[in-house]
Amino acid sequence: MNPTMTAAQSRAQAKQEYDAYLAACPSRRLLDRLSDKWITLVLSALGEQDMRYSELSRRIAGVSQKMLTQTLRQLERDGLVTRTVTPSVPVQVDYAITGLGRSLLTVVHGIKEWAEEHMDEVERRRAAFDEAHGTG
Repeated sequence: MNPTMTAAQSRAQAKQEYDAYLAACPSRRLLDRLSDKWITLVLSALGEQDMRYSELSRRIAGVSQKMLTQTLRQLERDGLVTRTVTPSVPVQVDYAITGLGRSLLTVVHGIKEWAEEHMDEVERRRAAFDEAHGTG
């Protein structure tokens, strides 16, 4: 804390520093990462149960090996997922959601469920828009 600032000024400055509307805000980079579909799907899957890499790969149709590996590393780096290696033949690697990751699940599940529930309406609106604008 700057010695010339009051506690209220210091709190206001800290709040401004994490304002995602500001271009340089670190929370904007986190928000960008969390809005990635693979992040959402991996967190949702691990929210159901701990999984091995191969289980995640089967559970999340269409994810490439490279993208799944990248996504898991990002989640581990952010503290949302843990990776546990069990020495065996072959080596067993398990992924689990952390407490911090679990605190995000309500939001992630909400977005996933909203998309699943409203896809028909979105598709209808897209078709109507495309027809009205001669696109699609």
